[in-house]
Amino acid sequence: MINKSLADLRENYKFKSLGIDDVELNPFKQFEKWFNEVMKVGLIEPNAMILATSDDKAKPSVRVVLLKEFSSNGFTFFTNYTSKKGINLTENSSAALLFFWAELERQIRVEGIIKKISRAESKKYFDTRPIDSRLAAWTSEQSKMIPGRDYLDTKFQIFKRQFKGKQIPLPPDWGGFILVPEYFEFWQGRESRLHDRICYKKLKSKWKIFRLSP
Repeated sequence: MINKSLADLRENYKFKSLGIDDVELNPFKQFEKWFNEVMKVGLIEPNAMILATSDDKAKPSVRVVLLKEFSSNGFTFFTNYTSKKGINLTENSSAALLFFWAELERQIRVEGIIKKISRAESKKYFDTRPIDSRLAAWTSEQSKMIPGRDYLDTKFQIFKRQFKGKQIPLPPDWGGFILVPEYFEFWQGRESRLHDRICYKKLKSKWKIFRLSP
């Protein structure tokens, strides 16, 4: 019964279309255009993006992270550098992002190379986070096995007392990564599964724009 139900789940996309003549010549401007439209819709966590990484043996891993900065340099997010994704990105700097906005029947794929941002840049963002979020960055040994929730809560309270009334410093293993794009794909859902896929490929200093079959 479950398989039959899943097989029957489908949407016929017909919100908008997307052609090569519709997009900006620069993929960063096209991303900004679409992201501004998403912001107007009022989605929960519109900056949520799926990050795909792999280790030095090409074993893939995927999770949702939050985009915290976007510019013509790339897409920036923050994490613990000793986490699974942090270690993956140290071993293999190639990564991919996926934004999916079902309400607009759109997704954007981005592929590129990951780099660490400077510690000064990481601190600048870290200092804008709510106090509890900063304390959580000190508390969590991200991706490490722990004995239970009580362990985490106790550790959080220890750091809360330790930093009470003080400026909370940037943890030594916490900071930002930036994905520098080499490829973009803008996907617009269309009827009968004949979706529009408009892509940008970096060729030296220029972007080649082309369409892919759905």
